[in-house]
Amino acid sequence: MTNVIMHGCNGRMGQMIAGLCEKDPDITIVAGVDTYTEKKNEFPVFAAIADCDVQADAVIDFSNAGAVDGLLDWCVEHQVPVVLCSTGLSDAQLEKVKEASTKVAVLKSANMSLGINTLMDLLQKAVKVFAPAGFDVEIVEKHHNQKLDAPSGTAIALADSMNEAMDSQYEYVYDRSDRRQKRDAKELGISAVRGGTIVGEHEVIFAGEDEVIEFKHTAYSRAVFGKGAVEAAKFLKGKGAGYYTMQDVIAEA
Repeated sequence: MTNVIMHGCNGRMGQMIAGLCEKDPDITIVAGVDTYTEKKNEFPVFAAIADCDVQADAVIDFSNAGAVDGLLDWCVEHQVPVVLCSTGLSDAQLEKVKEASTKVAVLKSANMSLGINTLMDLLQKAVKVFAPAGFDVEIVEKHHNQKLDAPSGTAIALADSMNEAMDSQYEYVYDRSDRRQKRDAKELGISAVRGGTIVGEHEVIFAGEDEVIEFKHTAYSRAVFGKGAVEAAKFLKGKGAGYYTMQDVIAEA
């Protein structure tokens, strides 16, 4: 059994993860942290992580960037591993994450989905076959019309995984509207679509001579990210200090 503190327990993702843990016999939430403490939960809720005195095997964080510094300090002090899912961290905070990982186990990934991280592993193998054979590589990502950034962090992570496998040979191209030239073999195109309520869709296209191979991942709800965070917490139980990603979780599966 993995005992977890849910940091940001009364937010949308926190409540979703609480529901997932209720159905999973191998993990339980023993405490929550949230500035909003009026909601009734099946576990004690503290207004700040500094107030929490409950022992746990890991913390799952889906709060906000402003709460991350205090969380890292607490996790280091109490030697509790943390699955860090809050976004929008500053460069200084990212450095603090790295520093904390030298003292306690920290897991952080651009995307917590088990499917996306398995896809990254598959793409690293695929690009080594298709790129030398002259296949062009394109990524098309689609998200809802409220998403502010483009391309998505996940699209960049997919591109980076392939570029790493190819010794950084690719140049990322986000817009061809100002170009009147043939596509270079070392281009990796990344296109973004924004519309409606699309949760997240990523398609990687290998286009060759007379054949096309496509890898596609579609998220129908945010539960896929919560499920990944739950599996990450189980993975971190008992782990020593270090910086971990979902690729480590996939590798151990």
